[in-house]
Amino acid sequence: MDYEAIELINNQALHKFELVVDGTRAFIDYKQKDDKVFLIHTEVPQVLQGKGVAAALVEKTFRYMEAHHLRLVPLCTYVKHFLTIHPEWNRLLVTNNEV
Repeated sequence: MDYEAIELINNQALHKFELVVDGTRAFIDYKQKDDKVFLIHTEVPQVLQGKGVAAALVEKTFRYMEAHHLRLVPLCTYVKHFLTIHPEWNRLLVTNNEV
């Protein structure tokens, strides 16, 4: 399935980046401090697992962060794994001395 047309939602009240696919919500929990965004946990409901939803959600989140000049602190294991496969996004990472 192509998720390009599905809009990423920044639910600031709940501190979640959300993607609604076929009426089901996947999300990344985050905390923000100044320009640093700490991605804490990615959750994809079982009905959407194995369909590329998590990867689409992370990529859309990274695009959002880049467009809004935000820096990344990856705490979520899935986000860390995604970065190993897509090192081009390391450009968003906060360095250790910036945290």
